[in-house]
Amino acid sequence: MMLSAAVRKQFTAEGAEPFDVDAGIEVADGETLVILGPSGSGKTLLLESIAGFHDHEGHVQLGDRDITDAPPEEREFGFVFQDYGLFPHMTVRENVAFGERYYDDTRDPDELLESLGVAHLTERSPPTLSGGESQRVALARSLAVRPDALLLDEPLSALDVPTRQSLRDDLADALAGVTSVYVTHNRTTARALADRIAVMRDGEVVQTGDPETIFGSPATPYVARFVGANVLPAERFDRGADVARVAIRPEHVVLDPTDPDGRATVERATREDAAFRVVLDWDGEHVETFADDPPAVGASVGVGFPAESLADLRRE
Repeated sequence: MMLSAAVRKQFTAEGAEPFDVDAGIEVADGETLVILGPSGSGKTLLLESIAGFHDHEGHVQLGDRDITDAPPEEREFGFVFQDYGLFPHMTVRENVAFGERYYDDTRDPDELLESLGVAHLTERSPPTLSGGESQRVALARSLAVRPDALLLDEPLSALDVPTRQSLRDDLADALAGVTSVYVTHNRTTARALADRIAVMRDGEVVQTGDPETIFGSPATPYVARFVGANVLPAERFDRGADVARVAIRPEHVVLDPTDPDGRATVERATREDAAFRVVLDWDGEHVETFADDPPAVGASVGVGFPAESLADLRRE
């Protein structure tokens, strides 16, 4: 079911400066939209407003229903919280079956728990679960009521890396065909789960596109840096007078090419899983790339920036 929302709201907290959210999103039927941005960019406030937790100007439309003024319990959303939100006095199965008292058409709790690999936890209580187990149970509870759309707020952020990777795969399967909005600051998660990504900054959506566009053709230096691209002066390349900066992903930077664009000094090489992340000083510019067998720190190396991998950035 298609979801459309435009939210305008000023949030104030005691002792803090007012924060404005003025953002809009559209999610197609069965699509996963990931809202990506740093802490404090307004991602969760936007999601909570869509869920009905905050009054706001604008609209929220779900299918052909305008639910702007509907209370949260009447919006037909499933919500997966960052802190799980499980009822500690209930068993795992009772948590997943909780929606049966409010909804006529619910999914079988045992089948859901089985599909998420936690059927053996049926009679356990939430305080005895690990973070990954709790998150799977929370996801099962949200899916059990057959929501028209699913809202997920940083559900993997508190998990260790192996658990996060495993649950990310389960989420990709669970979200297939479900209209979903997923909030995260983790670009790896965004790239893995998203059909489309909306990047937020200071309460606004600054770019929306499929993962290939967001990561390969970021629109601004802010987006480029946040998704891990190198941002470099355009005057070092033949990009035209109206282009100030360009972006290139680390995996596209070439060490010791046949026809280098110059030479750089190796500042650092840090192993990341199967490869090394290599940090270069290219005539005062910070450049990152990857290498299986990195050159020594302090070495001078040729560096290449393939023209087809460069993305022109608009001014901010």
